[in-house]
Amino acid sequence: MHEIPAVSRRTLMGGALASGAVAAGLGAATAHAAPTADTSPARRRGQKSMINVPFEEYRTVRVALIGLGNRGHGMASGWAAVPGCTVTAVCDIRAERARRTADKLVAEGRPRPAEYGGSADAYERMLRRDDIDLVYVATPWEFHYEQGRAALLSGRHAIVELPIATELRELWDLVDTSERMRRHLFLSENCSYGRNELAMLKMAHDGLFGDVTNGHGGYLHDLRALLFSDTYYTDSWRRLWHTRSTASFYPMHGLAPIAAAMDINRGDRMTTLRATATEPRGLADYRERFVPRSHPSWKETYINGDLITCLIDTARGRVIRAEHEVSSPRPYSRINSLAGSRGIFEDYAGVTSASGGRVYLEPDHSDHTWRSFDTHLKEFDHWLWQKIGDDAENNGGHGGMDYVLQWRTVQQMRAGLAPDMDVYDAAVWCSPIPLSVKSLAAGGRPVAVPDFTRGSWVNHRAGLDSRPSEMPPAT
Repeated sequence: MHEIPAVSRRTLMGGALASGAVAAGLGAATAHAAPTADTSPARRRGQKSMINVPFEEYRTVRVALIGLGNRGHGMASGWAAVPGCTVTAVCDIRAERARRTADKLVAEGRPRPAEYGGSADAYERMLRRDDIDLVYVATPWEFHYEQGRAALLSGRHAIVELPIATELRELWDLVDTSERMRRHLFLSENCSYGRNELAMLKMAHDGLFGDVTNGHGGYLHDLRALLFSDTYYTDSWRRLWHTRSTASFYPMHGLAPIAAAMDINRGDRMTTLRATATEPRGLADYRERFVPRSHPSWKETYINGDLITCLIDTARGRVIRAEHEVSSPRPYSRINSLAGSRGIFEDYAGVTSASGGRVYLEPDHSDHTWRSFDTHLKEFDHWLWQKIGDDAENNGGHGGMDYVLQWRTVQQMRAGLAPDMDVYDAAVWCSPIPLSVKSLAAGGRPVAVPDFTRGSWVNHRAGLDSRPSEMPPAT
């Protein structure tokens, strides 16, 4: 059985070292000290920003897939279903997975992709092909950085599952590599294309919330059964991260839509982050009650807090609360809440409406009573959902937002548009991973969030709230 490679101290993202720093006694006097000023590294000579750089126009977008576990295998059909897109190659360290995905595509009436696998460097061999335009990475977290970077260095655009990297050094390197190679790398942030999230974004930009002051997003998902499954996460890779690090691993699904509604990197930016964490109790408690003593997990010690909360300040005085919680019993939620001087939206509000959301907006609402979000969803439904909503629900997972992400990515490449989400968005959305470790190690002290745009955040520009456009006819 393939084992996860040894993890360096840097990749540990603080891990036990972070916990030890707190125990060693960083005094209360430092807990609320001002963060170190952000110092963005200078660009190399000749290196230029990728902001607003359009894709070159592609008649057909040829996609190669790296990582064919649950996520990669599931997304293969969606890529192949988008008009003007074809899957030309698939790769997994386990050759049988590449064969399984290729068989699936053939059974769906698609051309059979080339298969690569059997070794850790199989993806490097695949990247030597000349029929790849876009590389989709869906491997375990520890491989995202090197594989996304390799895709850029091979001259391809890359879309990487969350996160694109786990260290600040790696995030900066992906920004710089994208700029040097003149190729886009962006996060496969499907939740940014969620129907409620995009409607919330449009409402914010139309001023329904007044001056937006705060938002709340995250990833709250009881994964305990899956984390202890012997088959779901290959080699238990995701559970093992809970033995390695104190980081907020995965807040991006809720953080990214709130950041978009606040125009982060498009007129505002994240400036500081401070983190708190509860004790790591959930996984050990679940193991005690449900996992036999013969299971290899009994050799593990969990150090990742059950609930990690990051409070993020912005240059315009807003506050974002981003949370990560996968180790406790609870219904699923990405929180998805936005508030301002004239109202508030809250998602995942139970059975209050078909959409699952609720709003309270002045001057229409009064008496301190929530109203259903359904009417506003219909009024502010994003053009992408109006255009391809039926196709999305038939071709993609997660309520259709997977397919919306795939369709929009291919459309932008075929039409020669600038991407809705770019490497700078991906970097700042993923930065709470290493920054939370740094803050927790300092007893919750605020730490500076890098400006990955190197000053360009002050300029307003288009993003997920895009104008309607057409998919070029497929040949």
